[in-house]
Amino acid sequence: MLHVKAGLESDFEAAFKKASKIISSMDGYLSHELHRCIEVERKYLLLVKWETLESHTVGFRTSAEYQEWKKLLHHFYEPFPTVEHFEEIEI
Repeated sequence: MLHVKAGLESDFEAAFKKASKIISSMDGYLSHELHRCIEVERKYLLLVKWETLESHTVGFRTSAEYQEWKKLLHHFYEPFPTVEHFEEIEI
């Protein structure tokens, strides 16, 4: 979950479009989705799918591209989001 500072929603969404090009170019990247919450203002859900956990935690997070991602996006968040990793359950 991403909570964006009040009044910065449009700027965040524009910056995220730029940042999408960064993340989608990374090794191990599969897809991502950004959703704006209908009930709660300034709340977004970001879901990124990676081939492996390490594609995110090592490949992306230790890259120069991640530094650009941070510059584009991290100043919009309040509070700073907790990143969690999930695996799909076959049902």
